[in-house]
Order: sequence, then structure tokens, then C-alpha cells
Amino acid sequence: MDAPRTKKSLAKSVSPSPAPVDVAIKAGTGKTTTRADLLDAVYTACPSLSRAQARELFEMTLDEIVGAFLREESVKLRSFGAFSVRSKRERVGRNPRNGVEATINARRVLTFKASPTLVARVNGWDAPSGDED
Repeated sequence: MDAPRTKKSLAKSVSPSPAPVDVAIKAGTGKTTTRADLLDAVYTACPSLSRAQARELFEMTLDEIVGAFLREESVKLRSFGAFSVRSKRERVGRNPRNGVEATINARRVLTFKASPTLVARVNGWDAPSGDED
């Protein structure tokens, strides 16, 4: 009987998947992909659009995502991940420097859970089969 395959053994036996076009950044470069970089990628990927049209499309997409958050809806992007808004209750915390208690107000926070496909690509593994994400 074969030993169970772990993530570590998979990483050794699988070659990394190809990087996405134009937005790929080598690991460890310290570069941050900005809004302008993403906008430029949309413009480059759709040569039939003018820069203004690409910007409008990009902004409409972001506005729709933000609108979903404001309505407290989840946003699921297949093969990427899921964003959701979570409510946190008011609680008492402590200042780590002096130990003084302070009230932390109730608030909503945005959470992200990466899909198995994204996790596999980031780690250079084969993407999982099936429609789990």
C-alpha cells in the first residue's frame, strides 16, 4: 500500500503552473500590484477597448463588489476565493503596553478565504480536480 500523499510530497513531484499573463510578479520581489497595474492589465487584455472604456469596466466591477459588501452579501470568484462581511460584537480589550482595559467597538470586518485552486497555484501544485471552489 502506498503512503498517503502530503502537500510537501506533492510540491516535490509537481512542476509549477504557468503564471498569469502580464500581471505575474516573481516571488520575493517586494512589488505590490496596484489598481493601476490591474487597470493596465484589463486594457492590454482587451485591445478593442479604449483606456477610458477599460477604466469604466474596471470601476464598474469594483463598484459592484463593494455594493455587495454594503448589502452584507458574500462575493465568490470561482478559482480565486470568497470574500464575506462578518459582524464582530463589542468587547473589552487591553492595551498591551500598560494593561489598561479599553472598549473595542462593534464593527464589521471583511474576510477572505482562498479557493483550493488559488492555494494550489500559489504553492506550485496541480490544481485540485472537481468543482469544490
